[in-house]
Amino acid sequence: MDLILSSISQGLLWSILAMGVYLTYRILDVADLTVEGSFPLGAAVASAMIVADVPAWVATIAAFLAGGLAGLITGFLHAKLNIPALLAGIVTMTGLYSINLRILGQANLTLLNSTTLINQIQGFGVDKTMAVLILGLIAILLVIVCLHLFFSTEIGMAVRATGDNLEMSEANGINIQFTKILGFMLGNGLISLSGALLAQNNGYADVNMGIGAIVIGLASVIIGETFFSNLTFARRLITLVIGSIIYRLLILGALEVNFNPQDLKLVSAVLLAIALALPTVRQRWNYKQMKRKNNRSEVQ
Repeated sequence: MDLILSSISQGLLWSILAMGVYLTYRILDVADLTVEGSFPLGAAVASAMIVADVPAWVATIAAFLAGGLAGLITGFLHAKLNIPALLAGIVTMTGLYSINLRILGQANLTLLNSTTLINQIQGFGVDKTMAVLILGLIAILLVIVCLHLFFSTEIGMAVRATGDNLEMSEANGINIQFTKILGFMLGNGLISLSGALLAQNNGYADVNMGIGAIVIGLASVIIGETFFSNLTFARRLITLVIGSIIYRLLILGALEVNFNPQDLKLVSAVLLAIALALPTVRQRWNYKQMKRKNNRSEVQ
């Protein structure tokens, strides 16, 4: 039960990453590899500031803003310089590796003797797992409310329209370059926020902690979409939380059946491949079932 609660609490923190990936992958309809640089960027900024005795909540907000800046760079390369989104993300991700090293001052930075948000919640007399669970719920509630309010505004709807139909949006007077850049900034800001929270949970920040982050984010998005469909935007965000928790529980299951921890990246890739294939398999299954019913009706 402790392992399950721990996986659920970590799934809550990872779900913020999934929301950031969702904004670029689904809302803007682009593949953004900045994730693997902006995720450790958030962890690096928050950790370096916390070690420097900056209040943890200020460091966490700064991590979100740093991620937004990374998204601004990718968005500028893509929207203004017409570099394909995939390549723009790779360029930013590559540059962020050196920046993250500069921020950390070394390959990793411990938070063992520093005051984090989790330590502060533990001060109310709860254990670490419950503290992470409380922090995750508060963070998710704030993120979902803010995203719902933002995408209900004229600018937010313009961002969604840009991803739905680029040509029609431009024809209706929407500044698609601005909305693309804004989408990249918001998505990577959330990804960095997730990195900051997970660094405080793990007790350290590492320059390589972003490797595979895009796989985790995509898997959470696809799993959530596989089990739930045709939902409103706010409910869609909740499915990302559920998808992230399911993903963490699947990883826990892999560890419980004695998978080598070194193989977890392979397990993650396999889970993502299965999640991506599920919609196609379900569609083909429904088509076969419909075809059988039609054949039966013709026979009768």
